[in-house]
Amino acid sequence: MRIAIINGPNLNLVGIREPDVYGNKSMDGFISSLKKKYPDVELIYLQSNLEGEIINFLQSQGFSSDGIILNPGGYTHTSVAIADAVAAIKTQVIEVHISNTQAREEQRHISLISKYCKGSISGLGLEGYELALTWLINQAKQ
Repeated sequence: MRIAIINGPNLNLVGIREPDVYGNKSMDGFISSLKKKYPDVELIYLQSNLEGEIINFLQSQGFSSDGIILNPGGYTHTSVAIADAVAAIKTQVIEVHISNTQAREEQRHISLISKYCKGSISGLGLEGYELALTWLINQAKQ
């Protein structure tokens, strides 16, 4: 089983950036812990600050992976192109946000991506990624 995790802009700074919002554990450390906890799952990870790289990765994984966990970061609210890429692929996508976007600035309340995703998890910190991963694993078993 192969699951892709895709993170958008500034998520490379998790663990450093606004620890009161994003926590103090690095994303690399968290991904490593997921790989150890789920050794039977091939986890493929991309973090990019570039919209086109995210789209290319969605397209490359969207027909070959068993699921995608996507945190588009700030592109959630602005990128019609990423939303179109999610709509174009066949693999199920779970949208994840570390913070509760509804409790933040008004411009973060709208997701252009959500309508094309199987589901969304918001505000549960890094645990949201693991919840999405568990759901995708269970779906593959059915």
